[in-house]
Amino acid sequence: MIIGLPKEIKNQEHRIALTPATVAELVKRGHQVLLQESAGAGASYTDVPYLAAGAQVVNSAAEVFSTAQMIVKVKEPQMGEVDMLRNGQILFTYLHLAANKPLTEALRDSGCTALAYETLTVDGRRPLLEPMSEIAGSMASMVGAYHLAKNLGGRGLLLGGVTGVPAGRVTVMGGGSAGMNAARVAAGMGAEVTILELDVERMRFLERNLSGVRCLFSSQANLVDLLPRTDLLVGAVLVPGAAAPKLITRAMLKLMQAGAVFVDIAVDQGGCAETTRPTTHDHPTYIEEGVLHYSVANMPAAYARTATQALDMAINPWVLAIAERGLENACQLKPELVSAINCQNKQITCQPVADAHGLSQSIADSSL
Repeated sequence: MIIGLPKEIKNQEHRIALTPATVAELVKRGHQVLLQESAGAGASYTDVPYLAAGAQVVNSAAEVFSTAQMIVKVKEPQMGEVDMLRNGQILFTYLHLAANKPLTEALRDSGCTALAYETLTVDGRRPLLEPMSEIAGSMASMVGAYHLAKNLGGRGLLLGGVTGVPAGRVTVMGGGSAGMNAARVAAGMGAEVTILELDVERMRFLERNLSGVRCLFSSQANLVDLLPRTDLLVGAVLVPGAAAPKLITRAMLKLMQAGAVFVDIAVDQGGCAETTRPTTHDHPTYIEEGVLHYSVANMPAAYARTATQALDMAINPWVLAIAERGLENACQLKPELVSAINCQNKQITCQPVADAHGLSQSIADSSL
């Protein structure tokens, strides 16, 4: 199979999907890898190790898209990239289509088979989403603590406090991978941390494994009670493939103190607050109702080297399976792979995506 690695063009997106080590494994197995020139530079991978691994370096994205049978990316394709996709071509990347109807329709109409890392489900887990959730969760407390500084628009509060001065209070909405890592880092800073979670067994797990962190049932009443006392609010709510629920209304946001910080990790799926809108690493924050919002849509790109290695480790067996067997046989070998298919045969095949946009949905065909 011919696998293409184009350079990411989303604003401040520095990751690349595959490391030279995985490229070497693909080439060893007889596959061809096309790398757009300098595609790995943002993650501190020059073209040299890719060339040594056997990749063919080409000058433009157009050369990658026109030749590759499977495009392996990090972020959702931008409209210029969608125009280069063709009927039957495989696209494997993060898509987050529930937050973007124009992209959903464009991908559908391209005729490509679009697989989303974030909807691939194995035994109730989302193994291709988890590594980025861990990074985004850890980052949420780091960037939240940073933006609490007065000169950045925050309250002027040191999250961990100092001797004789109380620590800041952190509320994390959602106890999945992102929420757990946000809580872990915030607690490590010395903050007072509360996680809101629906699953009782998950709450037990979190309290056993996160020293000093308490969990509360995720209800509007508990959230409204916590907001006036919250210095850093982290939105880490996930409904796989679907738009994030709007748990924070504008009226609720007004309960928070001026200069409090809200980091919405769920922005890729539309965000979990009425006031959330996507931002970039160039201009990451804005203020609504006196609360500083941080809602960068590709947070892990800030730590591109780590993120690239973590993503490569997660997607490696799935990419190899598709390359070795083709998508049809790979789906037979690994039936879970069908859950990643969002568009196929000019149809939407992911129910939550179809529901989010009021579009019709068909069943993904494992036999293709």
